Amino acid sequence: MTLLLFLLVAGKLAFACDICGCGVGSYYIGLLPDFKQRFAGLRYQYKTMRSHLGPGGSTSYLTTDETYQAAELWGGWNIGKKFRLLGFVPLNFSERSNQGISKSKTGLGDIAVTGYYQVFSKMNTVAHSLWIGGGVKLPTGKYEPAERKENEDSPNNFQLGTASVDFTLNAMYDIRLMDVGLNTNISYKINTRNKYDYQYGNKFTANLLAYYKLRPLKELSISPNAGLLYETADKDTEQIKVDVSGGYTLMGTAGVELSFKQYAVGGNFQPVLSQELAGMKVKAGNRAMVHLTYLF
Repeated sequence: MTLLLFLLVAGKLAFACDICGCGVGSYYIGLLPDFKQRFAGLRYQYKTMRSHLGPGGSTSYLTTDETYQAAELWGGWNIGKKFRLLGFVPLNFSERSNQGISKSKTGLGDIAVTGYYQVFSKMNTVAHSLWIGGGVKLPTGKYEPAERKENEDSPNNFQLGTASVDFTLNAMYDIRLMDVGLNTNISYKINTRNKYDYQYGNKFTANLLAYYKLRPLKELSISPNAGLLYETADKDTEQIKVDVSGGYTLMGTAGVELSFKQYAVGGNFQPVLSQELAGMKVKAGNRAMVHLTYLF
């Protein structure tokens, strides 16, 4: 109850940076593989958005379609029973298209590392655990100030990185009765101003997933899951507030996780349920994610 209360309060107080989770600085976690000590794998994420929309979401010759894909190395390491490290190394593939003319960018994104401490873990009839922690995101992705100057009326998403050192506060809570469980991930990302005098706003993300573990074979686990993903955003700043930024998205999540011996594979689809972005000048599209992970 304390965690859920914090989630609701933080959702009203916290705000976000990269619009609709596209572009730079977005690290979705979801359900972690069921690992004992370490895991490493590859994730693929796909996101879209449409900008330069008119009243009521109308389109014009200015309307631009953007696609953000990421092939991401990710891994986790349980250090003893109380500590956990997670790392993310994204390779970003971004494309912007307007009136048949396309522009693309490919390159290393911003690397992030997060550490967690296990506050408690109870394994009674109802099993539940709470992890809290913090992390840092490094400016390893390329940021192009010329891109910002040429597209001042567009969200500043079309970058490989933010050029800033940013920080996160995180919490993971899981509660399970036999094979039915509920998993919550919340994150508050604190962004700093980069050397080009641009600052992405702080970001709050909350992900709630219900899951059921099926065990048709001794070493095979199948976990269908469904839930909600909520992101909320404040405007970025560049001496003054950036008009084409800010808003919120509420997305559904439906997916499945499978693990067999030392391997795990999973994915989900995230349809948009509700949104209000950049004064309705931007519209987020549905998202998808898949991963292949080795447990060791």
